Amino acid sequence: MTDTTTPLIPTLDAIEKARVTIAGVARVTPMETSQFLGELLGSPVHLKCENLQRTGAYKVRGAYNRLSTLTPEQRVAGVVAASAGNHAQGVALAARELGIPATIFTPVGVALPKLQATRHYGAEVVLRGHSVEEALSAAKDFATRTGAVFIPPFDHPAVIAGQGTLGLEILDQVPDVDTVVVPIGGGGVIAGIALAVKGMAERLGRPIRVIGVQAENAAAYPTSLEAGEPVTVSTKPTIADGIAVARPGDLNFPIIRDLVDDIVTVSDDDVARALLVLLERAKLVVEPAGAVGVAAIMSGAVHDTGRTVVLLSGGNIDPLMMERVITRGLVAASRYIGIRIMLPDRPGQLARVSQVISDAGANVVEVLHTRHGQGLVINEVALDLSIEARGPEHAQEVIHRLREVGFRPELLEH
Repeated sequence: MTDTTTPLIPTLDAIEKARVTIAGVARVTPMETSQFLGELLGSPVHLKCENLQRTGAYKVRGAYNRLSTLTPEQRVAGVVAASAGNHAQGVALAARELGIPATIFTPVGVALPKLQATRHYGAEVVLRGHSVEEALSAAKDFATRTGAVFIPPFDHPAVIAGQGTLGLEILDQVPDVDTVVVPIGGGGVIAGIALAVKGMAERLGRPIRVIGVQAENAAAYPTSLEAGEPVTVSTKPTIADGIAVARPGDLNFPIIRDLVDDIVTVSDDDVARALLVLLERAKLVVEPAGAVGVAAIMSGAVHDTGRTVVLLSGGNIDPLMMERVITRGLVAASRYIGIRIMLPDRPGQLARVSQVISDAGANVVEVLHTRHGQGLVINEVALDLSIEARGPEHAQEVIHRLREVGFRPELLEH
């Protein structure tokens, strides 16, 4: 069954009670310092590593807090949820810890690691449809038929209060924080953090800013805030699929409207660069949706507003997706470039090109040498090269060296 109680905005007291409720299940995750991001921003930057939370994301906080409020009769009936990722695992673990039967509907194409993890936590997983919307519809039908309690991913006061425990932890770990940067999908975690942080800021008698970050291909909040109410937007594919939500939550929207100071967006290239930095500089594995706060700092969307905490909201990234994202990050950072050179079809030309690139300190990782293709004339070949460089300046140096000796390289889109 679905929850028909009147939604209420959680109080700071409710969030503090939620912290006690979830204490035996959710970890107090580490707070790391990033010198690299601090130098970029101009103020100290800390990373709240919720990617190291149980199930690999913050979702277990809200799920466990919500499930803990169920009556004995509701617990016997069980719970049902729909998700392609972190919410599924959070509900599954919370249900296992509380001894509640759980059924999770996921799209047919769900990533294998997420599917296996959800089953490992003891939930019954039902593959249904090819989108989260189809899985969601099936989950609600299941709730109606069986009496199971539907657990929403973000639009419920107990879920928001559970996610808000992150705000209390942030203030415990960085008491002098000035700004908190949080990813936004439907708005559950930023609503909870904003309630906690703004409530504590009022007690402390000082301001604390909260900034939300959305993927530009799935940014429902800017449009909704402009309209003054939740609006459904058309989303485009994004690597930050964990926050690709087309419509703000009804309960989350007014909280964010009233308490969040700013909302910015980032591109997929921004996110890919951020993931690469987190891997190389911080040694942290973070999923694309969890890295949008770092992307906002690196892209300049977030400006210096004092000591800043960035929430890394999750770390559940499929290894195959990670491979693609890393490659995209290398391309976006000009550390992996593609060039095409038209050459006369005679011996030794490939060797000459390779020598110039080697002398410039770059490395060729892939070569396509062909006499066939549109635009080629007789006795001409096309040479497509994938090259590892050290960044934009080095990439330009390689191209300059090639032009100096008479070649005409053209940059290719990867």
